[in-house]
Amino acid sequence: MMITRRTRTLSVGLLLAGVLAFPTTAYAEGDSSPSSSAGPVTTRYENPLDLHLPDGEAVVSCADPSIIRGQEQGDTNWYLYCTTDPLTETERDAEGNLVFHNIPIFTSTDLIDWTYVGDAFEAEPAWIGNGAMWAPEITYQDGQYVLYYGTPETAGGSSAIGVGVSDSPTGPFIDSGDPVVDPAPNGRWQFDPEFLSYEGEKYLYFGSYFGGIVIRQLDEEGLESDPATEQQITIDNRYEGAEIYERDGWFYLFVSATNCCAGPQTGYAVFVGRSESPFGPFVDQQGVSLLDSEVGGTPVIYQNGNRWIGTGHNTVFTDFDGQTWTIYHAVDRFDPYFEGEVGFTKRPALLDPIDWVEGWPVLRGGQGPSDEPMPGPAAQPGQETAYEPEFIGDPEIGRRYADLSDQFGGKTLDDQWTWVREPDAESWELAHGTLTWQTQAADLHPEDPNMPLASVLTEPAPEGDYLVETKVSVNVPPDVCCQNYVQGGILIYGDDGNYLKLVEVSIWNTRQTEFGKEITPVPDGYPHYGNTVVGPVGDEWTWLRIIVDEREGEEDIFTPYTSRDGENWDRGGAWTHELGEDERIGLVSMGGSGFETTFDYLRVNEVLDPATIE
Repeated sequence: MMITRRTRTLSVGLLLAGVLAFPTTAYAEGDSSPSSSAGPVTTRYENPLDLHLPDGEAVVSCADPSIIRGQEQGDTNWYLYCTTDPLTETERDAEGNLVFHNIPIFTSTDLIDWTYVGDAFEAEPAWIGNGAMWAPEITYQDGQYVLYYGTPETAGGSSAIGVGVSDSPTGPFIDSGDPVVDPAPNGRWQFDPEFLSYEGEKYLYFGSYFGGIVIRQLDEEGLESDPATEQQITIDNRYEGAEIYERDGWFYLFVSATNCCAGPQTGYAVFVGRSESPFGPFVDQQGVSLLDSEVGGTPVIYQNGNRWIGTGHNTVFTDFDGQTWTIYHAVDRFDPYFEGEVGFTKRPALLDPIDWVEGWPVLRGGQGPSDEPMPGPAAQPGQETAYEPEFIGDPEIGRRYADLSDQFGGKTLDDQWTWVREPDAESWELAHGTLTWQTQAADLHPEDPNMPLASVLTEPAPEGDYLVETKVSVNVPPDVCCQNYVQGGILIYGDDGNYLKLVEVSIWNTRQTEFGKEITPVPDGYPHYGNTVVGPVGDEWTWLRIIVDEREGEEDIFTPYTSRDGENWDRGGAWTHELGEDERIGLVSMGGSGFETTFDYLRVNEVLDPATIE
């Protein structure tokens, strides 16, 4: 369904009524009088957000952002909190090392121009030991500002969640002196806190890949949690960075997946599920639970081929005109690392609107992260944002390339196919209109000399924009661990060190769809491989599709789509690449032995418009 008009269902009055229940998404208590800047917002912004020091020097990183508007009468400022990181590339200690800040705080009146006002904590709490203070979550409880944070390491064990309290949103925050979530004895990753007040009780979501995301009840002060109340919210080995947002009787759980910090190969992205209860189960737009081993999650914030990649760990809020917005961090693929610190990824903060289509969030009408001037939010009472969404439609698909498409109906492969490293003839067969191929204990990471190179079945790629699609099944059973990383699917293949790969893959106890990029050569210290994930796999079959948007004189854009039924598609994060004149379409079945990949067909079509705007 394509929507070409702006849709709003929440009034400012309704949002004000929910201020205590959802302090990170609401406005200041009692502050509903028009401001001197009432009326249409004329201010525009361009990503990344303008975060700077008081002297004007730009702040280059603000990971895992959390936002709140001043909650005391007369406070019209917004406040932004970021993970412990350096603020600039110039501030260094006597040994020349970058200076880290203990949760830096920024203020703004327009949600665009942000000034650094200090760190939340004057020093790291003693109980952290050699840890750090990650992923802040700012809340307002019982007349005080309460700031939760994760730490990857503690003096007495593994990761935990801490908490500090202040009368002021700019601190200093006084740490409670003890974790609100104690270190887990099994080393479970207890990161990324998210607070919720619900029906008079306080709760905390937290967790990451190792252990998944859980929710616990807090005590009346919000400073201690009860392990006996813990409930699992997502399966492990998929998500982190929980953000909860209530709208029209639904609780929306935004969560992030894959690697946050792989420089120019970062494929971090945000997914969503919803539930009528804050305790779940949260299901995606296709009805798949985020607890399933065939993991649910609808992509909502993901890279689109411009300079912004690794778009993740978001915070969601509503402006004074009822428009939903999100702030999230990303990576500039042309400037990914702190200067002189290859491997240390900068993550500046981005702002973009969230629109709602049939009860589901889409970023900027589905267009992805913005990299051009945008209308600003209604940051103060009485203002109206000039933002109007333009929704991206389905790609316009043209004629089928009959000579490149294959129903696998014969007894031998058609003439267009060529093997790269032909496998044993007994390892594959054509039968019953399918190609069945045993998975190989091999991969396509030529930078790893210990990994045998997999076979690739290839055919020519057409000129111009095109689509390649397959229906695939990898017979690794669900709910079984661990067959890392058995996979099968399609490639856009230049050579063993340069390709795009969309596969159904087994990852620990989960089954996922992965869209990976390999690039060779790379500068010293840079990664060769990066990946993102897309929509859920099917119960029996998964449909995979890559749209290739060729751009003369620029890198081509490769956009993945996945489906569980061949009709309803999830679009995922795009990679860019230059594969050259030798670009081919390929199939793979690899990552470990003992299983089979079955391909039902391969289709190749002309694409008339890869990104239709309606």
